[in-house]
Amino acid sequence: MNKPTIVLGADHAALNLKNFIGDLLRKEGYRVEDKGTFGRDSVDYPDYAEKVGSAVTRGRGKVGILACGTGVGASIAANKVPGVRAALVYDPRTARLSREHNDANVLVLAGRPYRKDRVRRIVRAWLKASFLGGRHQRRVRKIARMERRLRKDT
Repeated sequence: MNKPTIVLGADHAALNLKNFIGDLLRKEGYRVEDKGTFGRDSVDYPDYAEKVGSAVTRGRGKVGILACGTGVGASIAANKVPGVRAALVYDPRTARLSREHNDANVLVLAGRPYRKDRVRRIVRAWLKASFLGGRHQRRVRKIARMERRLRKDT
C-alpha cells in the first residue's frame, strides 16, 4: 500500500503536538509536508486550517492532520475549505470511523493537553482505516452536493 503524504498544521497552542506527530510519522516512513506554525508566537488557527485544507484538496494522495488548542476552531475552519472533510476526534475508535464512514481527509486533534500514547493510537487508527463506501458513499456524495449547492447560493 502506498502511504499518503501527510500535511501537518497547527497554531501556537498545538505546536508541540504537531511536532510530536511529525516525528512519529517520519519514523513510520510517511512523507510529511509541514505548513506551520514553527514558533511559539501567537498565530491564528484559520490560517493553518486553510493551508492544510488547500494542500489536501489540491494534492493527490494527501491527507491532513491539524491541531489547535481545543481542536474545535481548527475543525470549523478546515471544513470551510471546499472538499475538506475534517473530523475532530478524541479517541482511536472515532478516528477509525471518521475514515470508514465519512471519508475524512483531515484529522483534527486538541493540542492542549495531549497524551503521547493516546495521540499515537489515534493517528495510527486514522491512517490505517479506509473508506468503506456502500451506504456511506451516498452520504459523502450528499455532503459534496450540498457544498457545491451552497457555494453557488452565496
